[in-house]
This record gives sequence, structure tokens and C-alpha cells, in this order.
Amino acid sequence: MSESQDNSSAVLSKSTLYAHGSIGIPLAVIGYPLAIWIPAHYAGGLGMSLAMVGTILMLARFTDVLTDPIMGEISDRWRTRFGRRRPWLLVGMPIMMLGVYKLFIPPADVGIWYFLIYLTLFFVGSTIIALPHRAWGAELSTDYHQRSRVTASREFFVLGGLMLAALVPMLVEVTADGSGSVGQVFTIIWQDAVGAFTGDLADKEIVNRSTLTGPVLAGLAWTIILVLPVCVFVVLALVKEPPPTKKDTVPLKEGLRYLWKNGPMRRVLIIALLVVFGEAFRNAVSLFFIRDIIGIPTIGAAYFFYFIAGLGAIPFWLWLGRKIGKHRAFMCTLITISTVSFANLFLSYGDYLAFFLLFLVKGFCFGGLQFLPVAMLADVVDVDTARSGGRRAGTYFAILGLTEKLAVALGTGFSLNLVGLLGFDPSGGVAASTEIGVLSLRLVYCCGPIFFFGLAMLFIWSYPLTPARHARLRQRIERRNARLAAIEAPD
Repeated sequence: MSESQDNSSAVLSKSTLYAHGSIGIPLAVIGYPLAIWIPAHYAGGLGMSLAMVGTILMLARFTDVLTDPIMGEISDRWRTRFGRRRPWLLVGMPIMMLGVYKLFIPPADVGIWYFLIYLTLFFVGSTIIALPHRAWGAELSTDYHQRSRVTASREFFVLGGLMLAALVPMLVEVTADGSGSVGQVFTIIWQDAVGAFTGDLADKEIVNRSTLTGPVLAGLAWTIILVLPVCVFVVLALVKEPPPTKKDTVPLKEGLRYLWKNGPMRRVLIIALLVVFGEAFRNAVSLFFIRDIIGIPTIGAAYFFYFIAGLGAIPFWLWLGRKIGKHRAFMCTLITISTVSFANLFLSYGDYLAFFLLFLVKGFCFGGLQFLPVAMLADVVDVDTARSGGRRAGTYFAILGLTEKLAVALGTGFSLNLVGLLGFDPSGGVAASTEIGVLSLRLVYCCGPIFFFGLAMLFIWSYPLTPARHARLRQRIERRNARLAAIEAPD
């Protein structure tokens, strides 16, 4: 076996895992406001209709139909002295930073075209960074369980980034009344942390802190702009790309034929489409449900605890994936989240403790929901490698990324249009909304995920790429690589 093959299946060092995963911090910080705060700010704070915001979010995401496949192909085929994946992180960084600044700190008289243009720029920048990075991670190791470590380390940083993203709104919320000293700020944070479970908030007169969407987004923008370059340079400085093989690329027409015949890939795409759609369908209205149905003004505190639970649960999902297989562990996350969603249907205004206990359980599942499908796809790429002889992780992750983004676009767009058109008013809350609008908000948040997760579980139940089958697949690939190495070796 060649040195490159041996290295690709060796146990990865913690320094490599952590350095590679660190870019999950800024990529996570951008996802949280996009799902929770952007719709509320542009609809409630800047006066756009909820349906219009949902439509623009959906239209901007459709640009990924072009950019994702192109980026995946370029990333797979590109050759530079610095590698295939590494240069694109540097290219995407300034594009994403500009998109974040313009999108998160818009002028007061912002219009539809401004929102659409800078939202699209933001999506393009994040695609240029995220797709090569995810493909790079899939190529760090060929081992079934090492790949779980790669994706888990990335999700560790993703959850850390989400905790950072939740901390920014907390700081904005508790300083909204002009609290000055560091001691005062931390005192209020602690009181609100406890009050999140009891309803006994630090300052009961600050009832509209969750509507401070402008300052929250500004704080998140500067956080991303400061953190993103640091993490990009950490990855570039400390993580090496695997050496190229003789046949890393496959002709496009031939590659599409192999992809279409890849049964596990088709199944993963359907699962991802349904699960991500269900999550986006709920997430688009989460802030409104938490604030207006349950009555909790400390949105930042709610999500801070949520992401702490997710971070602490990663070792559990890793263990469960090793014990019963990644797809079965993934099914466990969906069953648990569906149960939590059903229980939320019976909560009413002021049920702080019950909501937060359920919210923590859902947060516990968040890590598994994030990294298990990515780890499954890394194994699916090996099916293609065994058949085509190429290494096309970039193309496969581009297709998964495109599927997820379209699911987010459609889930967000349908959710906001449905709730908005039925009469929910994001600026006036329950008092200014129609009865059917409030009911639609409750049903979308609670029942939407149950329906789509249930459909996804039908495809997960008989998922064919088990650990045993994957081991046989890797043996087949290694035997072929050994034959090629023997042929190419000098006499």
C-alpha cells in the first residue's frame, strides 16, 4: 500500500481535526441569524411583508442551482501548487464578508432589490468557502469512523459558533436599557438565564428586547467579519490536502451516469431534502413562536442553552453512530425531535419551564441532526470511487449542499408565505394578527417537522450502506489502488 493510501486511512490527529473544523464557527454564526433574525428584521423592523421576505429568501437561494454545481466541478478539477480546495477559501472570504456587512447592516430605507442582491452575494461567498471545505474534510480519511470524527469535530465548532451567535443577542438584550458596567451586564445575563426557565426576568419593564433585530444583526455582522479571516488562515496554515491520485477526475457525462446509478446517494439526497425542509419550515417562524405564543422575550438566552445542549451531546451521537450505524442514530434524532414538536403543540403563553425543557431536548438532538447526514454522504462518495475510480467529493458535496439550500429556500419561503398570508403580523404579534394566522403559526412550528421527518424516516429505515458494507467497499478500492500502484511502479 502506498504512503498516501496509508495516511488516508490512519487515525487523524486532534490538531488536524480541530484546525479543519474551526471554520465551522463563522459558517455557523451566519446560519443562525439567517434562519431566525433576518426574516424578523426585514419583515418587522424594516416594514416588508412577511410573504415578500419569504419569497426573496427563496429566490436568492435559487442562484445556488448554478453556483453549487459549478463550484463543485471547479473544486474537483482545479489544480494549483496550493491544492484543489485551499485557494477557494481565500477567494470566498472577502465576498462573504461584504455580503454579511451589507445584508446584516442595511440602511433604513432598504428596498426589495437591495435585499435580493446582497442576499445573493452572501450566498455566493458562503458557497465558495463551504463546498471546498466540506469536500476537503471527506478526503482527510477513507475510514468509516474517522469520517465521523471529521464531521463531529466540524459540528463541535459549528455548535460553538452557534453559542457565540446566541451570546451576541443576549448581550444586546441585556444592554438595551443602558446597562453600563461589565458587572451589571453579567448579573443581568445570569438573572435572565435563570428567568428563562421561570419567567422571572431581570428587568420586567424590558418587554420588547427580542424586537431589537437591528442591533442584534449589527453585532452578529462584526462578529463574523472578525472571526472568519482568523479561522480561514488557521485551516490554511495547519491542514494539508491529501496528495492527488492518478485519476481524481471523471468526464462529466460519465460522472453523471455514475451519480445517477448511486442508489445510496439518491436516498441521502431525498432524506436531506425532507429533513432540511422540515427544519427550515419551523425555523423561519421560531422567533415568532417563542416570543408571541410562549411569551419569552429573552430569545438569545433560549438559543444559548439550546446550543450548549447540542454541543454536549456530540460525543453521545458519535458513540451511538458507532454502536448502531449512522443512519439508525439519525433516525433516533428525528423520532426525538418529532416527539418534542408534538408536545409543543399543547403549550400556551407563559409555559416557560415546559418549553425550555423541551427546547433543551431538541438542542440535545441538534448535533446529530447536523453531522450524521454529512458523515453518511462521505461514505456514499466511496460508492462512486469504487465504480468510477475518481475522487469527486466536491461534486457530491455540491449536490448535497444544493439540495439542502433548495430545501431551506422552499421551507422558509413556504412557511413565511403561509403564516403571513393567513394573517400573522410579525410587528404586532398575536394582538394584531388574525385568529387563523396565530393558529397557522402554531401548526407550522409544531406539526410541520413531524410530517416531513416522518417521510424521511421511510427512506432511512432500509438505508443500505451499513458499516459492514462500507468496509467491503473500502477493501475493493484499496485493492484497485494497489494494482494501479504496482503497474505504475518502475521495474
